[in-house]
Amino acid sequence: MATGKRLRRETALITGASSGIGAALAHRFAAGGCDLVLVARDAAALRALARAIAAEHGVRIVTARADLLRPRAAVTLATAMRRRRVRVDILVNNAGVNELGAFVRMAAERHREIIAVNVVAATTMLACFLPPMIRRGHGRVLNVCSIASFLPVPSMATYAATKAYLLSLSESLSEELAETGVSVTALCPGVTQTRMKAEIEKANPQLVGLPGIAVADAEAVAAEGYAACMHGEAVRVPGLVNQLATLSGRALPRWAVRRVAGALGRRAV
Repeated sequence: MATGKRLRRETALITGASSGIGAALAHRFAAGGCDLVLVARDAAALRALARAIAAEHGVRIVTARADLLRPRAAVTLATAMRRRRVRVDILVNNAGVNELGAFVRMAAERHREIIAVNVVAATTMLACFLPPMIRRGHGRVLNVCSIASFLPVPSMATYAATKAYLLSLSESLSEELAETGVSVTALCPGVTQTRMKAEIEKANPQLVGLPGIAVADAEAVAAEGYAACMHGEAVRVPGLVNQLATLSGRALPRWAVRRVAGALGRRAV
């Protein structure tokens, strides 16, 4: 089992790194002494982030533009890392797609895009980067899930289903790889102040009124994710409110969970 020992000069590859939780995770892993591979669609934002992190922490940084919506993007990225002889010791699957709205009002293509990034790309990244870690006998994975992994979420049904998949996969792999020296951690934040949240609020102004206690700071979420990953925890849910929500989701009868989630979810569509 991987330990919580602090690593030096290992390399963390972070998808969806250009903003939000991904950028905060990049800062946190760099502060912990890791070199970085930063992956996102926005090449200019990646370069700016890389300059800022390198200046602050003095770590080596590789940027890689990749659109994980594309079917072979993850495989192409892994091939590029091998050709550049970049050894990925820590994989952070942070890239994600979300959209708020009634299931039947969303185009079929949009559902496919959410699944392509949140499920297919994340799974392919694991399939590409886990085998070398296992051969070396050491590695870490941090999969950024959501408290939606634990609960039905009307108005975000496809997104919640993809995050439930990723949580299940993470927990299964955490046990499957227990004797290999590779740990797999699922980070399950609640609502976090990111660009994705701002875009959802713009499309649905009635959601702006969430109480401050229910909205997390990206840096705080990243700090918890980093700590959980480095200690090899299977699941980390940041924040007391989110912990209570996930506990109630598991403790209450499923019909009660559906009724509460339905009452809240129908207000958003």
